This record gives sequence, structure tokens and C-alpha cells, in this order.
Amino acid sequence: MFQDSPIYDRLVAERGDVPTQARQEAERVSRELEIAIRPLRSPGLPPAGERPPSPGNGWQRAGMLPGPRPH
Repeated sequence: MFQDSPIYDRLVAERGDVPTQARQEAERVSRELEIAIRPLRSPGLPPAGERPPSPGNGWQRAGMLPGPRPH
């Protein structure tokens, strides 16, 4: 990243390659978070986004049919 930079080379020698260490730690945390927030799956069932919706769950929009409204 910082080619031909004696100041950067000296800092890396004194303190370590902090940008590389930070990037590696961020990648590790990202992998752990991905595992932690992944929805739990039951064996044999497809992931939640691939299952058909269960009838009766949530708000039903079919309560009023299109057309003139009765008074």
C-alpha cells in the first residue's frame, strides 16, 4: 500500500502493521457475526425465505374486495 515509504516502514517495524491487523480483526468479527445472525434452521426444512407463507400469519389484505363500498 505504502511502497517506498521509509516512514511507514519504520512505523511497521516499531509498532507492527496496524492496518493489516485491523483488517484481519474486522474480517474475523464479520465472519463471527454472520454465523451469529444466521437464522436457525430445522433439518429437512428449506430456509425461511424459500418456504411458502403459512396461511393466517400476519395481516390479511383480502378483507375488502375492490369495487364500490357498501353504505
